[in-house]
Amino acid sequence: MIGAPGPRLAAVLGPTNTGKTYLAVERMLGHESGMIGFPLRLLARENYDRIRRIKGDGAVALVTGEEKILPPGARYFVCTAESMPLDRPVGFLAIDEVQMAADPERGHVFTDRLLHARGVQETMLLGAETMRPLLRRLIPGLEVITRPRFSTLRYTGPRKATRLPPRSAVVAFSASEVYRIAETMRRQQGGCAVVMGALSPRTRNAQVEMYQAGEVDHLVATDAIGMGLNMDLLHVAFAGLAKFDGRGPRRLTPAELAQIAGRAGRHMNDGSFGTTAEVGALAPEMVDAIENHRFDAIAALMWRNSELDFHSVGSLMASLERRSPDPVLLRARAADDQQALAQLGKDPEILRRIGGPATVRLLWEVCQIPDFRKVMSDAHTRLLGQVFRHLTAPEGRLPTDWVAGHVARLDRNDGDIDTLMARIAHIRTWTYISHRAGWLADPAHWQEASRAVEDKLSDALHRVLTQRFVDRRQAHLLRRMKDGNALAGSVTRAGEVIVEGHGVGQLAGFRFIPDGSGGVEESRPLLNAARRALAREIPERLARLESAPDAAFALSAAGVVSWEGAPVARLTAGEAVTRPRVDPLQSDLLDSAQRERLRRRLALWSEHYIARRLKPLVAAEAAPVTGATRGVLFQLIEALGLLPRRELSAQLPLADAKALSDLGLRLGRESVWFPALASSGSLAGLLWCIHAGRAPTPLPPRRPPSLLRDPALPAEFYHAVGYRLAGSLAIRADSLERLSQAARRLAGQGPFLPVEALRQTIQCEAAALPAVIAALGYRSAEEEGELRFRAPDRKAGAKGAKRRRRRGPRPQQQPDSPFAALRDLKFTR
Repeated sequence: MIGAPGPRLAAVLGPTNTGKTYLAVERMLGHESGMIGFPLRLLARENYDRIRRIKGDGAVALVTGEEKILPPGARYFVCTAESMPLDRPVGFLAIDEVQMAADPERGHVFTDRLLHARGVQETMLLGAETMRPLLRRLIPGLEVITRPRFSTLRYTGPRKATRLPPRSAVVAFSASEVYRIAETMRRQQGGCAVVMGALSPRTRNAQVEMYQAGEVDHLVATDAIGMGLNMDLLHVAFAGLAKFDGRGPRRLTPAELAQIAGRAGRHMNDGSFGTTAEVGALAPEMVDAIENHRFDAIAALMWRNSELDFHSVGSLMASLERRSPDPVLLRARAADDQQALAQLGKDPEILRRIGGPATVRLLWEVCQIPDFRKVMSDAHTRLLGQVFRHLTAPEGRLPTDWVAGHVARLDRNDGDIDTLMARIAHIRTWTYISHRAGWLADPAHWQEASRAVEDKLSDALHRVLTQRFVDRRQAHLLRRMKDGNALAGSVTRAGEVIVEGHGVGQLAGFRFIPDGSGGVEESRPLLNAARRALAREIPERLARLESAPDAAFALSAAGVVSWEGAPVARLTAGEAVTRPRVDPLQSDLLDSAQRERLRRRLALWSEHYIARRLKPLVAAEAAPVTGATRGVLFQLIEALGLLPRRELSAQLPLADAKALSDLGLRLGRESVWFPALASSGSLAGLLWCIHAGRAPTPLPPRRPPSLLRDPALPAEFYHAVGYRLAGSLAIRADSLERLSQAARRLAGQGPFLPVEALRQTIQCEAAALPAVIAALGYRSAEEEGELRFRAPDRKAGAKGAKRRRRRGPRPQQQPDSPFAALRDLKFTR
């Protein structure tokens, strides 16, 4: 009897924008219970809100150092990695961003989780491909799944920060550099959002929402955007390539740069990255690594012993210093909590309060109170000592008046950016303390009070950031319009629409694209002013398009016609598959006469473009042939150049077979087609989709001999792009012909195997080959344990002959008939 399969243990690896986290959440929700650990509180909160909307408030818990929402019946736990309640069994467990295990500061936490945290039925580790070798070594039997990035990421070189396109982020690696760049962006671009790791989640979210809403078109950030922020970014520019890592400055690795650059382009939208002009160009090898996601594998992980000895402070310190027997698990450098323990362990008063393992454990818990300012000052250590002394006093809890005094001193929203950020860091420490069980007399009250202070400070910080780094000139324009003042407008050569000296949008072709500027009512006067400016531009622009050469136009894979890089029209179904209509894109700036002028010029271009790309079909349409020959050519033109041979069997008596050969037609055993159209398959496929009313379907650009067929696409589509369907494959016509010839030669020698030579002919998977051979009419049978094929049954042909005899005798072929000439004609490959 076969036993039940064991728990699944899988790693899902790949670059940013591969849907790894989405997959893990979906897998978790398929189990009765689950837990997922994130590297950031912001990420945990974002996914908690998402899962709560799906499963309901009572089913989902949020557990971070500063926030705990624990419904009694919670089945799904969304946590930060440090706060995962691993003593609670769950069906599914996931760890996000496991490459953090190599981080010098927090890496030991992620290493511990990936080595020891497990779900009862399934465990999933999410992270970068660079973790593959170490994960395979450390976790026997691990299933590794690689996910490709949904969109491409390309390098565009250096550019001035003030010349970056809209929806760009500039990334610096110090607060002072962020402030400097943000000030420049305010002066030159009207403002930007600011994101730094020191911001509270609420402030960070408010800045991101301002960016997402279009109030500003640029973002200036530290590497905090590299993890956990999903925004509509199109471009990331690095204003530096080095950072301070807690010990000293160091250059960022290609993998670290890629983690940040990967924020450009989300889901199927492509993104780009580059540098600011001051940094200069990236090295070609670094560009190649980032664009193609090729990085050196992580060689070692940070590790800290988790089997701690609480008999004394000395034994606890010794157990924290223990090394791993595995050389790839490096002992982590002393983290903040370990440094605090070392300092407090020298305090005689602290040592006098140690009464056994319980108080040693309590001291360790106190040392783990985070210093959110990340400066590890003596003031923070003194605070930890006070907390421990209060907790070891007879009352065993923190005095209410003492806590109230600390919180009250932070409840002020005045001050500059740095002052507000320092207060937020302090209050987050008290939020963390308020969630420690048994430390406060009324923990719920202090959780609410500390959160209210943090929210107030976060809102104040958002206001100060916005006031400093966002230009409110837009308000000036709105006031002038409300006063009835006329506004001056113009259009630059680059297509930017300027009103009163301020950019309000872009003219793309003949469509006006306004900048995000608030509500509809506020935008309407601005749009009216822009339209007045554009009304003077449109006639000149239309005349320039009418006189433009054909090379100025381009056709996208989606059927959109562009001029000067901007979309101006779309191809739609016309009277014939090779004669689509050209419909100008909707624009309020064109009247009906102007639209017709635009349509006529683009229709002429479309006719020329298709004639050049599908020259054999155009020549066939114009060929001076009649009768059955014209019928054959009509069918081929309608099918865009390829038909199965059997569909022409009734029309083989052609009027002029030599003329067909001169037109480039190839008559094969399986297909009839124009080989010269092979390079135009993408256009033919687009035209077929447009004529059929289907969404355009792209195919691999290099036209492989075979590819897996899409069941949703009909045979006619594949014929249009030069492929025939056989089994589960779509096979290029010339490759299918070679396969047919090779199979006939083998069949002439008797039953044959689906040998490697046949597979190489169409370059398919071996498992797919038998169905293809069967589709050619060959009969299969298992002989001596092997699948062999025989030539098609001649009896079937005899039955067909009988049916033909019942229909009457076939007309005798005349010596001077067109088919007589075809019989002797040798078609070339």
